[in-house]
Amino acid sequence: MTRIIAMAGKGGTGKTTLSALLIKYLTEKNLTPVLAVDADSNANLNELLNLEVGLTIGQIRKELKGELPPNITRDQYMEMKVHQALVEEKGFDLMAMGQPDGPGCYCAANQHLAMTMEHLAGNYKYIIVDNEAGMEHLSRMNMRQIDYLFVTSDPSARGILTARRIAELTGPLGIEVRQQCLVVTRVPNPASAELLAKIEEAARESDLPLGGLIHSSDKLIEQEITGGSYIEIDSDEAVIREAYGIFDAVLGQK
Repeated sequence: MTRIIAMAGKGGTGKTTLSALLIKYLTEKNLTPVLAVDADSNANLNELLNLEVGLTIGQIRKELKGELPPNITRDQYMEMKVHQALVEEKGFDLMAMGQPDGPGCYCAANQHLAMTMEHLAGNYKYIIVDNEAGMEHLSRMNMRQIDYLFVTSDPSARGILTARRIAELTGPLGIEVRQQCLVVTRVPNPASAELLAKIEEAARESDLPLGGLIHSSDKLIEQEITGGSYIEIDSDEAVIREAYGIFDAVLGQK
């Protein structure tokens, strides 16, 4: 059974970093194959994995509005193009959604995409969706059930309350979330007792269980600046151990 893991949170709170670390975690645990979907229009998950993306789903949707080659249905064309858009790596594939819908109706294109994603999903053990602040891409991909929702926040009470509001967007979209948690990133190291108490208080008030904290990491900054893949970071690094501890607890691994 394919399990869907989604990331949510306002910009700059570490959704993409958490997605990259989760890909590293799942591949190291041999919980593969994994499909990573970069659903942020400002796509940069590929950069944290040191990969190049050619074709995006946004580009395919635009092509579907025009004339197609003869002797091929729109469903067949979408399926063919989606497979071309996959960046294949050991243990995981990456797909970028690209720019959101522009002028004109994309209802038919999104319907074809949803059908294709439904067929594609069966090929993977886990699908990771790195979202924008909104959750609309999940609807377009016909993902009505999410097994795990990681909501990210900066280390502030206001940030955590914002994370709560983002998590609540799943309701109006008709998306069922089976398990969700808050991950607070870029926490100062060491963090003061007052800050930790504020984080726990804000998490309680938001009704969003606290999954864990990830402290600020010079190693992540160094890897991003040099263009190295986060998958290549030594698993003994403190930031990796923190992330893996969260994943172990939420996903039920040992």
